[in-house]
Amino acid sequence: MKNIIGVISVIHIVFVLSLGVLLLTIVSIPRIIPIEAIRKITTATSNEVGNALVWFLKATLGFFHRTKWQIEYPENISTRKWYLGVSNHSSWADIFVLLFISNYKLPLLKFFIKKELRWIPVVYLIHKTIDMPFLNRHAPDEIRKNPDLRTRDFENTKAAAQKFTRYPTTAFSFAEGTRFTDAKRALQDSPFEDLLKPKTGALVTALSGMPMVEELIDFTIIYKTSKRSAWDFACGEMNEAKIIVKSYEIPRSIRDIDNNSAIFRNEFRKFIERIWRKKQIIIEEKKYKIS
Repeated sequence: MKNIIGVISVIHIVFVLSLGVLLLTIVSIPRIIPIEAIRKITTATSNEVGNALVWFLKATLGFFHRTKWQIEYPENISTRKWYLGVSNHSSWADIFVLLFISNYKLPLLKFFIKKELRWIPVVYLIHKTIDMPFLNRHAPDEIRKNPDLRTRDFENTKAAAQKFTRYPTTAFSFAEGTRFTDAKRALQDSPFEDLLKPKTGALVTALSGMPMVEELIDFTIIYKTSKRSAWDFACGEMNEAKIIVKSYEIPRSIRDIDNNSAIFRNEFRKFIERIWRKKQIIIEEKKYKIS
């Protein structure tokens, strides 16, 4: 029965995403007109179409999977403000979970997408129609050999983030940069039992391009099952989870620093590391007790 649910879920997701990309492409045609007012209206319309598609997927997959999510929201979050967003990352399912629980609670999440995925037609069209930016992640050795890479990537990502200023947005990044596994944790020598070390490059760049951002939204996802594959999600095997959403004010002392400086990057990194320590405590307190 679960495999049947999985097949139905995959077909349904592909159909809805294909229809959604078609609608978004049509809606986004006016973007070619070089008038900022028209582009703002087009961005707003694209975001609302995106929100409606997420709501529909949330409702239908919730029915198929019989989801049992325990969600804790902070007070005073709004769909009319701009935010940065981060989360722990252990499965492809995280993307759906985050979109679903933030739907009509926060502005539409805009994920920083790995540039390697730009060749996938659906991903590329989503990038173009709702301004989800591609992100380069260079190894430290590459940057040491060619320091211009850091500046070039910073400016490109900052320009993409500036598009977010047209309409309330949650600029989102999986700060760990990859999905958590025990092997990756050991290789990285992470000080956290259930998390990898956070990376802040994308968030720093987004903040530099979105001066109106004052808060960071942190999502902590804890699944009951140890299963993590995309197929497990499609089959409804990951239907029980706890999601704890926290809001953190980004200190004015950080926002007032020149966002091109090493001091800014260093202070923001410390800010995220403090959140990561709190996140580890949340996971330890909230994780399911397996008898």
